[in-house]
Amino acid sequence: MTAAPMIELWRGGMLESAHAGHAVIYGPGGIEAVWGDPGAVIYPRSSCKMVQALPLIESGAAHAAGLGERQLALACASHSGGAMHVQGLQAWLATLGLDEPDLRCGPQMPRDRAEMKQVICSEAAPCQLHNNCSGKHAGFLTLGRHLGAGPEYVEIDHPVQRAVKAAFEEVTQETSPRFGIDGCSAPNFACTITGLARAMQFFAAANPDGPLREAAAARLTRAMMTFPELVAGEGRACTALMRALNGKGAVKTGAEGVFVAILPEQSRGIAVKFADGATRAAEAAITAILVRLGALEAADPVVEQYIPRAMTNRRGLVVGEMRLAPGFA
Repeated sequence: MTAAPMIELWRGGMLESAHAGHAVIYGPGGIEAVWGDPGAVIYPRSSCKMVQALPLIESGAAHAAGLGERQLALACASHSGGAMHVQGLQAWLATLGLDEPDLRCGPQMPRDRAEMKQVICSEAAPCQLHNNCSGKHAGFLTLGRHLGAGPEYVEIDHPVQRAVKAAFEEVTQETSPRFGIDGCSAPNFACTITGLARAMQFFAAANPDGPLREAAAARLTRAMMTFPELVAGEGRACTALMRALNGKGAVKTGAEGVFVAILPEQSRGIAVKFADGATRAAEAAITAILVRLGALEAADPVVEQYIPRAMTNRRGLVVGEMRLAPGFA
């Protein structure tokens, strides 16, 4: 099966752009809805950070380091590099006797406007704490320290990455066929779009008082829903959508058109991937599916934000609209 048309952009009564992709809704009984190819093999990219954080809790490393929900939210984050993110990570690393040079994610200009302005005006260079993946890497460092492993935690044969792969394969219920190196230098394990949705359903159905892995998954989901501003930042889709969900679910973006959702009240997981890697399409599609499932009110302003019926130009003139393709949502 090929990618299915899902999101359209119209201007002057003409279809100007179209985005096709794959999406799966996975419920307690298995697959409930599919668009595109359920067997499409993808890299989840940053959408699976909560999966990568499972060993942090399961190993006892989080408990030993005294991590709370704020740190766990950062471990799942693709944050904007704002002051609250940077300061939170500095404090976290300090409790381990570590600092910014111990990270292996590389420096990145912060997306947060205030922090970007501070960096530019001070003529300072952005650092690794500004990297959107630095929370995940702080989690890796915490796990590596607990395991007594070496500092090169992004290497594929490092105990940290072996633990991540094992957790990833167990919750996707698939043997990962390959891995690629993510933008932050960590391995990213491939799976099918169905496997990713199945993993999100595991998180959605996880019992906080259940077995260790379920309790860990439930704790990570709760941390994301409690601190949506730490998972992304102001003006970001993850933060805006989780605030609108108001405790009904957690969502997470990934590079190249990936988006996932965890809906605990419904025990459902959702995974979306666009063939052209378009973020705007992934944001629109996950929003549409959340509305379809009743987790998000259709009248909520966040829906218009990510599926705009009135697209305006720089003068404020309405020049087009975004639509859901026939057959989608």
